[in-house]
Amino acid sequence: MEILKRVLRKSIWIILPAALLSAFIIEPRKFPLGIIMGWLFGVLNLRQLSRNIEGLVGTEKATFKLVFLSMTRLLVLFAAIFVLIYYRVVNVFGLLIGFTVVFVLILVEGAKVGKSQ
Repeated sequence: MEILKRVLRKSIWIILPAALLSAFIIEPRKFPLGIIMGWLFGVLNLRQLSRNIEGLVGTEKATFKLVFLSMTRLLVLFAAIFVLIYYRVVNVFGLLIGFTVVFVLILVEGAKVGKSQ
């Protein structure tokens, strides 16, 4: 959960200025909303993944539960993204930017934790 807190804290400082800047430069509504929604989906996905891992460590049949919960989480995520793109509520590239920021910060924070251990 420590990585989640650091990723959340650092990503807010990147996402909010990017969304505000894109509101003035690119599209006034779809692109910033896409950035924020991509960030939100990325953070929620990381949070749920970390909770699943912590809750299943040391239990029997953890692999089946982990696979089931991961597939369910990904199905819900895919459905939400599909609906947002189908009804043209958000911009696809904005979603990618939001996801990318969270993904890169996960890699950076994971590398820091790996080096410290």
